[in-house]
Amino acid sequence: MLYPLAMLFNSAAYILVFLPAAAAGYFTLNHFNQYRFAAIFLGVASLAFYSIGGLTSLPVLLLSIMVNYGIGTGLSISAPTMAGPRKALLVVGIIFNLCLLAYFKYTNFFLENVDMALGTNWKIDGLALPLALSFVTFQKIAYLVDSYRYLTKGYGIVNYGLFVTFFPQLIAGPIVHHADLVPQFKEKSRRRFRVDNFAFGLMIFSAGLFKKVVIADTFAQWATPGFDQSASLTFVQAWITSLSYTFQLYFDFSGYVDMAIGSALIFNINLPINFNSPYRSLSIQDFWRRWHITLSRFLRDYLYIPLGGNRSGECRTYANLFVAFLLGGLWHGASWMFVVWGTLHGAALVIHRLWSRSGLSLPMPVAWFITFVFVIITWVFFRATDMDSALKVLTGMSNIRDGSMQALYHQIRDQPFVLRDYLNMDSSLFAITWLSVATAIVMLFPTSIRLFKGNQRKPVYAFYAGALFAAAIMPLMSLQAAPSQFLYFNF
Repeated sequence: MLYPLAMLFNSAAYILVFLPAAAAGYFTLNHFNQYRFAAIFLGVASLAFYSIGGLTSLPVLLLSIMVNYGIGTGLSISAPTMAGPRKALLVVGIIFNLCLLAYFKYTNFFLENVDMALGTNWKIDGLALPLALSFVTFQKIAYLVDSYRYLTKGYGIVNYGLFVTFFPQLIAGPIVHHADLVPQFKEKSRRRFRVDNFAFGLMIFSAGLFKKVVIADTFAQWATPGFDQSASLTFVQAWITSLSYTFQLYFDFSGYVDMAIGSALIFNINLPINFNSPYRSLSIQDFWRRWHITLSRFLRDYLYIPLGGNRSGECRTYANLFVAFLLGGLWHGASWMFVVWGTLHGAALVIHRLWSRSGLSLPMPVAWFITFVFVIITWVFFRATDMDSALKVLTGMSNIRDGSMQALYHQIRDQPFVLRDYLNMDSSLFAITWLSVATAIVMLFPTSIRLFKGNQRKPVYAFYAGALFAAAIMPLMSLQAAPSQFLYFNF
C-alpha cells in the first residue's frame, strides 16, 4: 500500500531508497568533477522529496524562490546611494513573504473569527498550508534583510535554490540561516565522500529514528486520547496526558532534527544544533536557549532586535520581548491556543527579566521545578485544539483530591507485582514506567550529538547506533503500518 506521506524520514522509502540514491548520485557526479550538475541534482532530488508529500505545494515554493532570489539579488547589487528604492524593495519582499504565509495559514483563522462575530460563513474550503511554508518564510526574510545589508553577494541561483530546498531541513527545520549553508555548498572539500561524516550521520540519524518511532510514538498513545477523546480526566490521567505530550513533542521534534542533521552529514553538510537538553533548564530564558534554538535565534535577530531590543529603556525592552514571543506563538499555527501559549511565554520572560534584575535567586532544584512545571502547563495550551480541551486537562491536573492518586498508591503497595500491568498500554503503571524512563533520558543522558561525536570509529558506539536503528526500523518494515507524521509538520 502507498501512503501519501511515504517520504517521511521515518519511512522505509526514505531510509532504504531515497537517501541512498540521493547520496550515490551526488557523490558520483562530484567524483567526476561535475560540481554544478551535482548541486543541481541535489536540488532536483530535494524538490522530488518535497513533491511526494505535497505536489500541489510545489508551484508556491518555486514562485517564492524565484521572487525572493530576484529581490535579494536586486538588493545586493544596487548602490548604497539608492537608499529609498532599496528600502522600498526590501519592504515589498517582506510583505510578499508575509502575505503568502498569511493567505495560506491565517485566512481561514481570520474568517472563522469573523463568522463567529457576525454569524456569516466565509470559510474557504480546500485551502491547505503548503508544506514547509512557515519555515522557509523565516529563511527568506532573513535572506532579504541580509541582502539589504550586502551580506549575500555572490549567491547564484543554484546555491540559493539549494539553500531553500535542501531536503534534510526543508520541511520542519532546523531554521537554517543562509550564512550557515551556502558557504558549505561552495566548499570543494565537502564535495567528496567522507567516511567519518557518513558514520557520524548514520549514528545521529539512528538516534533520531529511535526517538521518533519508539519513544515519541509510544507517548502519543497516551497523549492523544487524553486530549482528544476523553470527556474528563482524573488527576493521574491528566498528569499522564500532559507529561506524555511533553515528552512526545520533545522526542518527536528533536528526533526529526537528529534525522535532519544526520542526513545532512552524509552530504558533509553541518546543520545547526536545535536542542540542548531543554528540560534541564533552570529558567524560562534558559529554556529558550536550549529549545528550538534556531527559532529563538530568528526571533532575536529579525524581530526582537529590529523592534528595538533592549536599546530603548526597560519598558520598551519588556514590550519587545513580549511581542516577539506572542508573534512566535502565532507563527506556530492559526489558533488562539498558540496565541495563549506565546502570551504565557512572553509574560514569563518579562517576569524572569524583572526577577533577574532584582538580584534574587532560587535554589537550583526549585528553579528547575518551577521552570519544568511551567513548560508542562503551557504545553497543554500548545496541544489543545480549543480552550475547553485545555481546561479539561488543567482541571484534572489540579484535582489532587479526586482519589486517583491514592488508588494508584494502594495498587502499587498492596497488589503483588504483575508483569502484564507494566506491559499493558491501558495501564497507568506502564505509562508511569515510560514517563520515568523518559525523565531519566532527558535529565541524565547526553544529547545524541554529544554521545556520538568523535566516536564514529569505535565499535561499541557503532553497536549502540545499530541497536537503536534495529529497534526503530522493525516496526517500519511492516507493509500494514504507515509511518506516523511528525508533529511540527502541522506548523
